[in-house]
Formats: sequence, structure tokens, C-alpha cells
Amino acid sequence: MEIFVKAKANAKEERVVKIEDANFEVCVKEPPRQGKANDAVARALGEYFGTARSQVRLVSGFSSRRKIFKIILTRSNLASRRKSGRM
Repeated sequence: MEIFVKAKANAKEERVVKIEDANFEVCVKEPPRQGKANDAVARALGEYFGTARSQVRLVSGFSSRRKIFKIILTRSNLASRRKSGRM
């Protein structure tokens, strides 16, 4: 599944907010230098979707606030997300 992300680096708190079906806002504490913020965004999305960081890949927007991530979800991830109401 591909999602569109508005990333905010240097935030006071880390959070993932679902705006629409495939649009998210992700705030991370890391600075936007040397890919640190991109890694933190990918880690936060992995936690949000209940999947490993290795299943979250940045497709577009390496140096932009607007990013596209591809997330590989397994059936067990989908089942747990439905139970928690995050789908």
C-alpha cells in the first residue's frame, strides 16, 4: 500500500495523524539531516501500522516534506489493525 506523508522534523513529540485514507502527517524529533528524519518517519509508520521497519520504504520525496512511502502489510498486520480500529 502506498501512502502520502507530510513530514515534520524537529517536533516536540512524535506522532502519526491520519488525515484521510492514504494521507498522513508524521511528526518526529530528529533533524532533517543525513536521512535521520526519513528514518524516524519510517520507524514511526512501522509502529503505527504494526509492521517491521524493513517493510516500510521511502519511494519519493527524499529531500521534501511531502513523501510517498510504500508499506508492505501481511494478513496478520491487517487483522490486528482492524481489531484496533486503525483501518
